Amino acid sequence: MTLAIGQDAPKFVSKDQNGKPVALEDYLGKKVVLYFYPKDSTPGCTAQAKNLRDHFDALVDAGYTILGVSTDSEKRHQNFIQKNDLPFSLISDEDQSVHALYGTWQLKKFMGKEYMGTVRTTFVIDEKGKISHIINKIKTKEHSEQILSLE
Repeated sequence: MTLAIGQDAPKFVSKDQNGKPVALEDYLGKKVVLYFYPKDSTPGCTAQAKNLRDHFDALVDAGYTILGVSTDSEKRHQNFIQKNDLPFSLISDEDQSVHALYGTWQLKKFMGKEYMGTVRTTFVIDEKGKISHIINKIKTKEHSEQILSLE
């Protein structure tokens, strides 16, 4: 599935790191940064999460709610959040259902091998639940700046 700017963001219900249900509809009236990343505690994903953490106040001041999504378990998310002092929720998408809605679970190649995995992508969703921006070329150490420059 290919999503485009101006479309309604696909609605989903999944669970956060604490097993609490998270529904995109709960965030209507707020701007949401929904970022998909491959795996907790890997170098690029850690750099991206820390960059968002370090600029969290600026993102909140700009009106954003941050939600990370990966296929990691709730327990792995808890450990990742605790280890890196992350101030935002991470959604556990172990069955790739949220990834499927957003088209971020795709065939990838690494060192000549093909496998299914997460394509690092960020969707910025406006107050009305529409996709206002899609960031495909993520700079993990400058991700907050990429988001804040959209204003």
